Amino acid sequence: MVIGAGIGGLVSAALLAARGCDVTVLEAAAGPGGKLRTVGPAADAIDGGPTVFTMRTVFAEIFEACGSALDDHLTMQPATTLARHAWDEDRMDLFADPAASEVAIGDFAGAADARGYRAFRAEAKRIFDALDRPFLRDTKVDPLTLGWRMGMRGFADYCTLRPYTSLWRALGGYFRDPRLRQLFGRYATYCGSSPFQCPATLMLIAHVEASGVWLIDGGMHRLAYALEALGRANGVRFRYATPVSEILIAQGRAAGVQLADGERVGATSVICNADPAALGSGRFGQAARGAAAPVPRRRRSLSAMVWTGRAHAKGFPLIRHNIFFSDDYAAEFAALAKGRLADAPSVYLCAQDRDGGASAQSPAHPAGERFQIIVNAPPIGDGEEFTQAEIERCTRHMLDRVSRAGLSLALAPSTMLTTPRGFESLCPSTGGALYGPASHGWAASFRRQGSRTRIPGLYCAGGSTHPGAGVPMAALSGRLAVECLLMDRASTSRSLRTAMPGGISTQPARTAPTG
Repeated sequence: MVIGAGIGGLVSAALLAARGCDVTVLEAAAGPGGKLRTVGPAADAIDGGPTVFTMRTVFAEIFEACGSALDDHLTMQPATTLARHAWDEDRMDLFADPAASEVAIGDFAGAADARGYRAFRAEAKRIFDALDRPFLRDTKVDPLTLGWRMGMRGFADYCTLRPYTSLWRALGGYFRDPRLRQLFGRYATYCGSSPFQCPATLMLIAHVEASGVWLIDGGMHRLAYALEALGRANGVRFRYATPVSEILIAQGRAAGVQLADGERVGATSVICNADPAALGSGRFGQAARGAAAPVPRRRRSLSAMVWTGRAHAKGFPLIRHNIFFSDDYAAEFAALAKGRLADAPSVYLCAQDRDGGASAQSPAHPAGERFQIIVNAPPIGDGEEFTQAEIERCTRHMLDRVSRAGLSLALAPSTMLTTPRGFESLCPSTGGALYGPASHGWAASFRRQGSRTRIPGLYCAGGSTHPGAGVPMAALSGRLAVECLLMDRASTSRSLRTAMPGGISTQPARTAPTG
């Protein structure tokens, strides 16, 4: 049984079914996706969650393992321009072609920083290559076990993963221009963290994006529906609008769930595709509370203020991904650390109807084009909601930031704003934190919840678990949960010959995950 139809849950369900397991997915929402959600009517759906698709090969491998092909389910094109960055009237693009990015950086900040970019890119690739197999694609480890996995040939890399240097400080060794430190420091926010507090190891995120960004026709949410179709083709049953109130424990191991309406559904194993903090806080019952530790507020990742809707845009030459930076990055993250919205925030703007070209044009639509606009916010959604005055001030600051770069943006009255309180409702017990625990300090990655929990037969998957935040990481977590579950089941069947054979769900009820 899988609780939650987010990316981790959908991948888990599809892979288990492809291995011949009887799988039911229980989902509280009306459809699949979890944080990969949409806003607005189906005919005019706007991505309200992740917008950047990377590590395409991860998903190609998953579809292949399930007897299908990614290209049979989705159409996508590579973005030639990764993102457009603006500091008031100054702007610079990064490209899929690293040589083009190097030229752009040289024109923007000088030859020394172009050489620094070349060295930074090589270092980011080295760290990614060193950690890909032994950490990102394998089960959670401690530092000693990671060193053992990397082996003697990887010992030099293990000693130079840079966990004790902050990303911000490390970037100073590559770039003289503070704007470039800001640009590459922003990759820390991909896992909801501060570049001033996260380890330099996270520069590997820059390599992931530089290796290719893909634009999915129809929007990112199509990925969730493709994974759902993949699961259905292998026999997965989905029950939507079916919240789970309790995970049942019998004889010390997971034995099924109780739904909000009182129905009980038995299972031999359960994968929970919710934030592990929901387990630790008792959201799935007292018996399951010991499965994972709660996450203190100080360890939460960032939340966000997210505007989703249509708007008319003029002036600034938007592409799909655009970032408008604040004048003082340190002050921005200092405010967030104190639980406040920044007075002069950076703004990410996804123009969902634009392509990845260098001079993309928006299609004509009477209501304007589709946008998702994000400003970082503190994860305090389980506290007092922002006042209307605070919300209006944040909106003004957002519009002022983009206007300083030359963008005139007229938001439609139907634009929806999701605050940390809204994200807390979508992902209970998180305070609206969108990425699980923050990656602050050298040990943060080792403290993240792994696939196995403290309760046998209960597993975790999703962007808040190992190996980390982001759509491809959530997919990898789903695959790791399946590997652990099948390994444990094989071990149990060898040692306990009387154990019940067969599938993951013992009931043929149609189910869906709780996001």
